[in-house]
Amino acid sequence: MVGFTSYMAVALEEARAAGARGEVPVGAVVVGPDGVVARAGNKVRELCDPTAHAEVLVIREACRLIGSERLGGYDLYVTLEPCPMCAAAISGARIGRLYYGASDPKSGGVEVGARVFSHPQCHHVPEVYDGIDAVESAAVLRNFFAGKRR
Repeated sequence: MVGFTSYMAVALEEARAAGARGEVPVGAVVVGPDGVVARAGNKVRELCDPTAHAEVLVIREACRLIGSERLGGYDLYVTLEPCPMCAAAISGARIGRLYYGASDPKSGGVEVGARVFSHPQCHHVPEVYDGIDAVESAAVLRNFFAGKRR
């Protein structure tokens, strides 16, 4: 039996890099059969683009690199529960499995809030695994916002 390898450490690296740039520290990585395909962190402020969430950026890059608009059979790791916009992008890209760290009771779109994958209009529902390195993912966010409040 093949063991499970988590790529959340790579997503956490991207989250920390985003935080260092002054972005909300969320990181994401797309993984295929041969390992990491693409990685990204939030760039909303840098690109002046409200859609430049880590998940959207990493999906765009992975699709570009593999030459397809669909990522069936690929996994997405993200440090924070995707928002409704990102959950819709994940569905549209046909991501096979979604692994996320911290829950997002304020803006989540998977297990709280909009619950995008539960809607009948959702064309594809990935396998979802939550709580992967949740403590560390939440700490990165908490430390970032604590620094902003000083």
